[in-house]
Amino acid sequence: MMLSGKVHKLGDSIDTDVMVPGRYLSLLDPADIAKHIFEEVDPGFVGRVRPGDVIVAGRNFGAGSGREQAPFGLKALGISCIIAASFSRTFYRMAIDLGLPILISPEVAAAARDGQTIEVDTRSGTVRLDDAGYQAEPLPAFIQEIIDLGGVTGWVKREVAQRRAAGAA
Repeated sequence: MMLSGKVHKLGDSIDTDVMVPGRYLSLLDPADIAKHIFEEVDPGFVGRVRPGDVIVAGRNFGAGSGREQAPFGLKALGISCIIAASFSRTFYRMAIDLGLPILISPEVAAAARDGQTIEVDTRSGTVRLDDAGYQAEPLPAFIQEIIDLGGVTGWVKREVAQRRAAGAA
């Protein structure tokens, strides 16, 4: 999957509690959650994001409590991908389950600057920042398949449909 946008550069240990403040955890609509991403630490963040933009961060992105609202809200905001030096395992899994591509690359995390143009190929792991090329860990085929289907719910729906069709044949 080819993605392109602008970089939103963040630091280390960005936790889900900062991404979505606790008072918004009762919101059910991802579009409503998206309106409050990083509101307490960067009130202008939501206004700067355009569909297709990419977050590039340091180590341990998604630390903190396992707030599923964080990847839901980021995806609904228009973030197309997150690249970080490393991820919290819980956040990594939630992002995949929700169909939000995430790649690991300490090199991209070190090189990226806020506002740069970025192009990402999630299948090969190639990343271009302006005119420089980098290599991230590509998503394994089965994870890319989940991402392509919009998350684990889409994957399960397809599997059920295929099994029903096979049983009807």
